[in-house]
Amino acid sequence: MSDNANGGGCVIVFGASGGIGSAITRVLALDGMPLALVCNRKRDMAEQLAAEIGQGASVHRGDVSTPDGAAGIIAEALATHGRISGLVWAAGPLVQQHFMGQVSDEEWQRSLDIETSGFFRALRAVLPAMKRNGGGAIVHLGSAGHLRWPDRDGLSVVPKAANEALVKGIAREEGRHGIRANSVLVGVIDAGMFHELMEQGQFPDGWVEETLKALAIKRWGQAEEVGHAVSWLLSDKSAYVTGQQIAVAGGYGI
Repeated sequence: MSDNANGGGCVIVFGASGGIGSAITRVLALDGMPLALVCNRKRDMAEQLAAEIGQGASVHRGDVSTPDGAAGIIAEALATHGRISGLVWAAGPLVQQHFMGQVSDEEWQRSLDIETSGFFRALRAVLPAMKRNGGGAIVHLGSAGHLRWPDRDGLSVVPKAANEALVKGIAREEGRHGIRANSVLVGVIDAGMFHELMEQGQFPDGWVEETLKALAIKRWGQAEEVGHAVSWLLSDKSAYVTGQQIAVAGGYGI
């Protein structure tokens, strides 16, 4: 069992009903962490997941793309659990695979509203509560595309790159309050968005073969492998780690 960072309180998981988010949630539950699961459209899936893991897991629905959405979610989780000791950002829209020069204003704005502004709003809402209670741990799911640019995936990579700067800023500014912030850079994971994009035929011919060539470990990752990295960063085992990136990407980019 991983010791929950800073001794008590729940871990709030944004995007808990997604393919990777749900696997992370199951890992954290197995590691004994009390959980608050956040969803937007997939409330039924989040409810099923909460019932599956038990342990008093709560479900909170809200739209982080609105100014008050994230604050309301945080307030609700605090009212339910009394304290938030960890935050996992696994939220994000299904993004179409376009070259950057082909991205529409609507697609660009939607990606920024959820990925970047949503993350900022969640942080702004949770930081005062973490400070009052002696600290906390924040884990952001970034992209292995920060290590090597993946053509046509810019709608995911660019907003997450802004979040990487924000993670470092929080780590630097809030470490004095016992708050840590780190990122897990996610490669091609055999779950969630990857499956949806494959079904839609979003990847060009030869993409699978070319991507596998770029990996040191010649397979797709498993969502649980992301979960184990997240759990470690939330736990006291990483108490002296902040402002860092761990790539769960099979060696992509080396």
